[in-house]
Amino acid sequence: MTDRRSLLLAGLAAGILPRAASAQGEWPARPVTMVTGYAPGGVTDLATRAIAERMQRELGQPIVVDPKPGGATSVSATQVAQSRPDGHTLLMGTTSLAINPALQPGLTPRDPRQELAPIGMAYRTPFVLHLHPDVPARSTAELIAYAKANPGRLNFGSSGTGAVNHLCLEMFRREAGIDVVHIPYRGGAPALIDLRAGRIQGMFAAVLEALPAVREGATRAIAISSKDRLPLLPDVPPVAETLAGFDGVFWQGLFAPVGTPQPVLDRLGAVLRVATEDAGLRARLAEQGVALQTGDAAFLARLLATETESWGRLIRDAGIRPE
Repeated sequence: MTDRRSLLLAGLAAGILPRAASAQGEWPARPVTMVTGYAPGGVTDLATRAIAERMQRELGQPIVVDPKPGGATSVSATQVAQSRPDGHTLLMGTTSLAINPALQPGLTPRDPRQELAPIGMAYRTPFVLHLHPDVPARSTAELIAYAKANPGRLNFGSSGTGAVNHLCLEMFRREAGIDVVHIPYRGGAPALIDLRAGRIQGMFAAVLEALPAVREGATRAIAISSKDRLPLLPDVPPVAETLAGFDGVFWQGLFAPVGTPQPVLDRLGAVLRVATEDAGLRARLAEQGVALQTGDAAFLARLLATETESWGRLIRDAGIRPE
C-alpha cells in the first residue's frame, strides 16, 4: 500500500512540476517598469506614458513609468543597464545616449551600444527654428544672408550646452557658415522668455514650447529641423530645403539590459510595434508634435551607432564642453 501511494505521489509530482517550472518562466510575471530620464509633465513624459499604456494592453501586465532625471539622463540609463536582465526593467532612452559618450565621457553607461540591448524605435520630434520679429528674415536663406552680413550680432538660445537643440544650432552654424552666439539656458522655457522679450534673437525650440509664441505672433517660425514637414506647421519648410541633408531631431527608443533573453526582446519589440502603428495613438501624439516611428531592434542599433558618430564628431570639431 505504501509503495502504491509513493508511486502515485511521484506520478502527481511529475505532472505538476513541469507546469510549475513553466509558469515560473513565463514573462511578464509581474508589472514592468519603464524608466525615463526626464521629469514628469513634459512631452517626453506624455509620449512615454501613452506608449506604455498601449503596450500594457498587449502584455496583460501593468507598465509603470518611473521618471529618474539627472546626469543628462545617465541616472536612468545606468539604472537599467545594471538591472536584472529579465525583461521587467526597461529604458525609454533618448538621443542623449548618442551624445553623452563624446560630451561627457565620464558618465555611465560609457558605451550604451555595448551596455543596453535595443528593442525598437518609439518616436521622433523635431525643433522649430523661430526668430524674434525684429530679425528681418522670413526664410532660412534670408536668415543665413542676414547672419553673414551681421557676424556675431545674433544671439541664439538653447535649453543647455549639449542639448539636442544646441547641437542643431551648431550643425546649422557649421553648414551655413555663419557666426552667431550661443546662449545656453537651464531649460527651454527660460530661453523662450528671453526670445519673446528680444533679449535673444532666435532658437531651435521644442514644438510645444514654440507653438504658442508662433501662433501669437511673438516669434516667427521659419524652418523645421527635421527633413520632413511637421503636420502642425505644414507651411514651415525644413531647413534641409536650403541646407541639403540637415536633419536634427530628438528621438526615443526602448532598451533593455544586455543579457535579456531574446524571446523576451522579440515579444517586447512586437508589442512596441503595435503601439507605434496604432492609428489613434499616432493622431493623438501628432497633435503634440510627436511622430511615432516604427523601427525594429536593428534599426535602433544602427541609429544609435550612426548618431554616436555624427554627434560625437560635431561635439569634438566644435569643441563643445558641458557647462
